[in-house]
Amino acid sequence: MIQLLTKSVEQRLIHHGHTWEQFKLIQKGFEGFPGVRLFYYEGTIEILMPGRDHEFFSRIIAMLLHVFFEEIGVEFAPTGSMDQEREGIVSAQADESYCIGDLKPLPDLSIEVIFTSGGPSKLARYQALGIPEVWFWQDGLFTLYHLRENGYERIEQSELPHLDRLNFDVLTQCVLMAQTSRLEAIRTMRAAVKSQTN
Repeated sequence: MIQLLTKSVEQRLIHHGHTWEQFKLIQKGFEGFPGVRLFYYEGTIEILMPGRDHEFFSRIIAMLLHVFFEEIGVEFAPTGSMDQEREGIVSAQADESYCIGDLKPLPDLSIEVIFTSGGPSKLARYQALGIPEVWFWQDGLFTLYHLRENGYERIEQSELPHLDRLNFDVLTQCVLMAQTSRLEAIRTMRAAVKSQTN
């Protein structure tokens, strides 16, 4: 009998003092290992192996955002954990990422689910990439940051086109609700967006 093991706790390894070339070799070594996230910035390599809860919340947030975009009738391109890179400087893989409208070389929005540590300390690498907006989900709350001329500023409401209409109280409620019922979370999100657009 085969027993399936599910990794419920994420694992994170951080190594300092490495070159971009060393990072690319490590990145190549992890090809074919789905789910492993790799980051590089200022000589630091971070390897993240998300656990079940991490992946659950990431997919729930994506699912609810898809409902939102569908209901408001806006085209979007979900780019997931695609490599976001500036050669020789920075590489990141968000949990979820999106281009609003058409597909672009880099996303308009990157979202990270945080279970161990990070959050605002991760903003430097996204600033080096020039990602307009970054959201973090941690401890049952969203924190949002929009890129200004001098760096990221914490904001209460998205400033991206169309996402400025997203009610984050409702989104947060639905993410938490999804822990017990995904269907109810989708229905609640859909109803809230419909009532807002009517």
